[in-house]
Formats: sequence, C-alpha cells, structure tokens
Amino acid sequence: MSAPREERLLFEPNRSGNVSVCLAYPNSYEVAMGNLGYQAVFRILATMPGVLCERFVFDPAAGGRSIESRRAPAAFDVLAFSISFESDYPNVVRMLDAAGIPARADERRRSGREWPMLLAGGPATFLNPEPVAPFFDVFLLGEAEEMLREAFAGAESWRDLRAEALIERLASVEGSYLPAAYRIEYDEEGEIAARTPTAGAPARVRRRYLAELDSDPARTVVLAPGAVFGDYYLVEASRGCEWGCRFCAAGFMYRPVRHRAADAVAADGLAGLQLADTIGLVGAEMASHPGVASTCERIVGAGGRVSPSSLKADVISPRLAAAVAAGGTRSATIAPEAGSERMRRFINKNLVESEILRATELMVGDGVDLLKLYFMCGLPTEEREDLEAIVDLTQTVRDLMVGGGRARGRVGRIHVSINPFVPKPWTPLQWDAMMETGEIRRRLGFLKRRLSSLANVEMESESPRQAYLQTLFSRGDRRVASVIERIARSRRGWWQEIGGLRRTRAAGFDLDRFVTRRWAPDARFPWDFIDHGVDRRYLWAERRRAFAGRETEPCDVATCHTCGAC
Repeated sequence: MSAPREERLLFEPNRSGNVSVCLAYPNSYEVAMGNLGYQAVFRILATMPGVLCERFVFDPAAGGRSIESRRAPAAFDVLAFSISFESDYPNVVRMLDAAGIPARADERRRSGREWPMLLAGGPATFLNPEPVAPFFDVFLLGEAEEMLREAFAGAESWRDLRAEALIERLASVEGSYLPAAYRIEYDEEGEIAARTPTAGAPARVRRRYLAELDSDPARTVVLAPGAVFGDYYLVEASRGCEWGCRFCAAGFMYRPVRHRAADAVAADGLAGLQLADTIGLVGAEMASHPGVASTCERIVGAGGRVSPSSLKADVISPRLAAAVAAGGTRSATIAPEAGSERMRRFINKNLVESEILRATELMVGDGVDLLKLYFMCGLPTEEREDLEAIVDLTQTVRDLMVGGGRARGRVGRIHVSINPFVPKPWTPLQWDAMMETGEIRRRLGFLKRRLSSLANVEMESESPRQAYLQTLFSRGDRRVASVIERIARSRRGWWQEIGGLRRTRAAGFDLDRFVTRRWAPDARFPWDFIDHGVDRRYLWAERRRAFAGRETEPCDVATCHTCGAC
C-alpha cells in the first residue's frame, strides 16, 4: 500500500543510502502505525547516516510492496521485521510469500540467488525467538535503540555489501542471535537434549535494554489518523513494571523498571498538543509513575485530554483521578486480573477489594462513565468460587458506578474483558499448563451468562483457541515453524489445521506438549539461552510463593538485587 494522504511524518527521513532497509510489521497499517515501538524503530533507521528505510506492512491487496516507493522487498539489502505479538507469526510467512522470498533461511542459502538479509526484533522475539528462528538470519534480542545504532554504524561508508557481509557485521553486536550458529538435538521423548553453539557463537545471548529512557525518548513520529490511537499523540513514560505480577511477561522481560523524568514527559505531552487533542501516556502501569498526577495536570491545564494506560487501583490518587477527568476523559481501565483475593495473592497482584472499590469511587466521582475491568480465567488453582468472585466484584463495582452516576445524572457502564491465562516465558508461571480449551470455554460461558444479567455491564473475551495458538507460538521451539507455515498457507481455517496436526502428529511432535502440560522444574526451555538478567531460581521461588499464597513486595531498584536484573 502507499502511505495514506493524511499521514504526516514529524521527522525528515533519509532519501537515499548505501544500505536499504525494508522495515516490516506483520499486521495491518492501522495496527503498525498505532505501535509506538514500530514508529521508534522507523525513526532510528530512517535517520541513520547511510541508511535508506521504507516500511512494509501486511496488506494482501497491496501486492507485497513497500509503502514509500512501492519497491519489492526482495530488492532491499535488509528485510527487518518488528514483531510485537506471537499471533502475527503466520503473517511473516504470508508477507515473505507475497514478496516471492523463500521463507526459510536454509532455502534462501540453497537457492543460489542473492536475497535480502532477514533480521527480526521486537518483544515477541526476545521472549522466545525459536518458533520463527528458521525464517531469519539474525535476531536482535532486546530493546532496539542502542543495538540498531551499533548494527548500522558506519553505513555511510558501506559499498555493495552482500547478505553474508551484513550478517557478519550484525553478529558483532551484543544481543545479536544467529539461529544457524546453533545445533539443536532432541531426545527420544522429543525434549531438547542439547543446544550446541558453533562458529564461536556464545552459549547465552544477553538481552539488551536502554538504561536511560530520556536519552532516547519514544513518542509519536508519524501522525496517522486512520491508525489505532490515530487521534492520540503518544508519549512513552515508563518501561517495565515494579509490581511483579507472576503471569506478566512485560513485568520480567523489561526489568529493571525505568521511568522517564516527569518534566520530560510533560514537555513532550505539551508539545504534542500542537498536533493532537489527546496525549496517550504509554507504560505498563501508569499510576505508579513518579509525578504522573502533575504531568496530567499540566497537560489538562494547557487544554488537552490525557489518557494514561492501565492504572493500578491502589495507586490511583485523588489528584490523578481529578486530573484525568478534568480533561474530559470519560473512560478508565482497572485490571484486578482475578475476582478473589486468594487468586490475586496467587498472581501477586498486591491488590485487595477495598482498594478496587476506592479507585472506582474516585474515578466515577470525577466523571468517568466507562470503566474497563480486565480479568483472567483458567489460572492455575482456579476454582468455581474464584469465577463467582469475578461476578460479585463486577456487581459491586457496578452498584458504585450506578450510584455515582445517578448523582451526576448519567449512569455509567462497565466493560469487562476476560481472557484465558496464557503461560509465558520468563515468568514464574512459565512451568505451568494452559487449561484445556473446552474447560476454558465452559468457564467463559458461565461468566457470560452471569455477567449478561447485570444491567450496564458488557463482557468480551479472547477465544480459547486463540489462547492455545498464542501459547504454542510463545513456548514452542524451532519445530513450531512448520506449524506456522501450515497455518499461513492453509486454504482452510487455522484451527482445522491445528486440529489435524494434533490428531495425526503430522508435524512430527505433539503440539500439546508446549501448551497443556506442566513442565518439570528442571526442564530445558527453548528460550533458556537468552540472558534476561532474571535468575531462573528466582522465578521458581516466585512460583512456589504463588502456590503458598504469599505475595512479594514490588521492586526496589535502589536496594534489591534478588531477581538478578539490577
């Protein structure tokens, strides 16, 4: 597709370069340009001396061409994928097929033709790149800012580098991972028996992170009105989270938590008001950001609206609630994640019901009339009483909203989002199984029936089948690449493909072993070779605390060294 006419770049990209990079996002233009990480990578590459960067998104109607010049991706020196979500993996194969590029790296090497070097990065890949490892020459594992600049440093002097030379250059960057440099062996049970580095490759690859967010702030650099959050100006305020929820990959993969200076965030937000009416503050949990209330007050005082991402209920202050509402924001998100206090202790939510209700009263009292509540179902140890607790908590919150709404002459609504638990790599629950899809369906059906009886409450949920696919793609090893290819090229529904592979074992392995089984304490995970700085023994200890019903205090990055990330 070509860039929409209403799109506006807020920086001046290079118009030529010695090395050409096609920056791909395996989803639609609307999703790609609503992703602040993708925008940040685009700005970095498109302004690097010697680099020409164009964008490429998943658009079956566009014929597999870049946005800027309608150039074929195969004509670039580097085809770089930014992958945020595992569910987009089949689109990687579809985009390569549309571009006429062999999907597997070994196919490209055997073809006798010169192909672009295939590079990948993004959150999905530095959790576990193995399900898509056969497709790529190089991964950059971790946050991109420093790695990209190191990878393409000196590009203004490069001349006609072939893919092999580019791979060699990127291999010297700390955090780079070359799948072809590792030999994987399996035992008779289908478990990984050995992972042997070759050609001097490191046994472990260190995940990179940006220590000081203010050194390279992420904010909207492409105004795309048709995109997700297209009417917002986005400003990253923090990266990571201090609370350590045991199911949450972001809380561990982005350790240690880092906050941008409140004055810098406010300055970016105030500048953004020249371009949009609403400033979106981006972070895993915004109520804990030092100075967030004053930041919101400054933006609202300048005539703007402010929309922070998810707010932890017990950290919402009256001042923050008032500032959000004063700008005209009429919706807010609270994520209890579980209905019962027992389950919230299990996942280390550090949140009791009275704090949730207090936050509701604050937000409703200051004008919020749409409250979004996020829950999970299918967590380990979950019982019928825990599901009942979701309904009871929602009803109590609803009663508070209705009472507050009547006082203001406007009755509020509650949007409940309930999603199946997906065990993720690099979390204390990475050893645990996803619940069978049939049982999750029954539990979601129960919740749907009960919540639909409450006035002013609506519920949505992710499909249990989608959760199965996400678990398979997040916890799988290299053999899962064949499943991704089957789904990408299937003429029937993807769940039919999955069902066929589960029945016939045509993939050569049992798909369920990555999804619905509990892993042994000493299991060799496909992602073990990544050094996230988080000690595996710490994760296992956190899992034991979960089953003992014990909570862990939030991170203190100044004094605590328990997990190993600081």
